[in-house]
Amino acid sequence: MIYTKTGDDGTTSLVGGQRVKKYNPRVEAYGTVDELNAHIGMLAEMVKDRSKDFDLAFDVRERFETLFGQMKKIQNNLFVIQTLLATEDETTYAKLTQLPTDAAAEMEGWIDSIDAQLPRLKSFVIPGGSTTSAQAHIARTVCRRAERLIVRLADEEKIEDSIKKYVNRTSDYLFVTSRLVLILENKAENFWNAV
Repeated sequence: MIYTKTGDDGTTSLVGGQRVKKYNPRVEAYGTVDELNAHIGMLAEMVKDRSKDFDLAFDVRERFETLFGQMKKIQNNLFVIQTLLATEDETTYAKLTQLPTDAAAEMEGWIDSIDAQLPRLKSFVIPGGSTTSAQAHIARTVCRRAERLIVRLADEEKIEDSIKKYVNRTSDYLFVTSRLVLILENKAENFWNAV
């Protein structure tokens, strides 16, 4: 059965069984990472569709396929983070799948590789240019909100530095990806102009 009725009183269960209010800072943090994961899922599907667009050159389709693979890995790591954030009990936490120790370093490699393909920024970027790029920016802003909530939670609870670092790198990845997508789609970036 999909509904349990146990949350009708405004509470939810953490991993391990403890019940807390649905506005608990821990729930806000892992719930926002879940929202981020959904937005990256949408972005990944858009990128996958571009990788199968035979109007694009083969090397461009391959680059979209590479992005898709990276995003699926990020989604899996974010699911690990969601579960860890949803766990208050230390004994239960220790038994869970942990974030790979090289996860942030791997993403830094992706970011550096993408950034090397981009023109130097001379102004702030305004989200848009294409639906795929805009979706990357939506995911980026949700990622920044998730990061703020995780940092706030870390002021009250023990949160591993690796989690904070990974979420921070994810927003950087989404930013450079939003720019790369426009290059691959042969579309122009939108830049802020002072009025």
